[in-house]
Amino acid sequence: MQTKLTEALSIDFPMIMAPMFLVSNEAMIVEGMKGGIAAAFPTLNYRNENELEQILDKLNLAKSGLTIKGTYGVNLIVQKTNPLYEKHLKICVEKKVPFYITSLGSPKQVIEKAHSYGAKVFCDVTNLEHAQKCADLGCDGFIAVGQGAGGHAGPNPLQIIVPALQKKFPNIPVIAAGGIADGAGIVSMLAIGASGVSIGTRFIATTEAGVSQDYKNAIVSSKMTDIVLTEKISGTPCTIINTPFAKKIGYKQNWLERMLSNNSTTKKYFKMWVQISGMKKLEQSVKPGNYQTLWCAGQSVELIDDILPCGEIIKRMKIEAAEAHSKLSSFFK
Repeated sequence: MQTKLTEALSIDFPMIMAPMFLVSNEAMIVEGMKGGIAAAFPTLNYRNENELEQILDKLNLAKSGLTIKGTYGVNLIVQKTNPLYEKHLKICVEKKVPFYITSLGSPKQVIEKAHSYGAKVFCDVTNLEHAQKCADLGCDGFIAVGQGAGGHAGPNPLQIIVPALQKKFPNIPVIAAGGIADGAGIVSMLAIGASGVSIGTRFIATTEAGVSQDYKNAIVSSKMTDIVLTEKISGTPCTIINTPFAKKIGYKQNWLERMLSNNSTTKKYFKMWVQISGMKKLEQSVKPGNYQTLWCAGQSVELIDDILPCGEIIKRMKIEAAEAHSKLSSFFK
């Protein structure tokens, strides 16, 4: 398959394995590359000294030995509340990471640094206003985060935001993210103008994912109605599985937290505290035997019925995409 995404990243199939906090790991990224797709991970998954350098060295080595066109990238939280942003960006530039996905802030610095050595930058966007700002800065593509996505989902359906972005920015690739878990979903997004898709939740239920078996089982057993929005993790609405613990702590910030989040003097430091606190909660949640379960997931859990190796999922999606395309073609006489 050839699209603007496959051309931009030199991959065989127009799919990004989405970066997932505490889930994405070396084994998953390598399997993604072997499958001919682009696989990404959040740099915040490697917060200890020298960890990020080591994983990037390993991935660069793995990429150099590929017999198929696949690649990897990193996700950077570019908000000022990310204390490791500057350090992680410097390391990624030194190691010449092939592509970046930016979230929750201005991508200006990342675009400048990445373009200095030919890397690509894709920006998470949920509306046309933010997309315009990223386009003005010279981004290489948009990750259109729509309804149903895991983590910080967008408010708009992909069936609207994707063609709207493509119409306004015809020369910039649009990658659809949210609620996609199979090959038919991929084809549907290509049909409305996307150059590719970003898929996360499906890859939580994999043998390589380094999270608890309970988390993986929850992905398989949950339905789309089990996904709720919470402000308790980062202050920004985030989609999670509605576990008993999530119900117990509630989904909204209290009046004091909202006040501190909006006050010009306190908001930067309070949001930083909320995010660090949320990261620690998530870190405990993915460990075996922990009852304080805050498990991020998107509504595509409805379509996930099994736990498989990453490579098997990618192969299945390629077959499903071909079958969906063939079925659609049969409708035109």
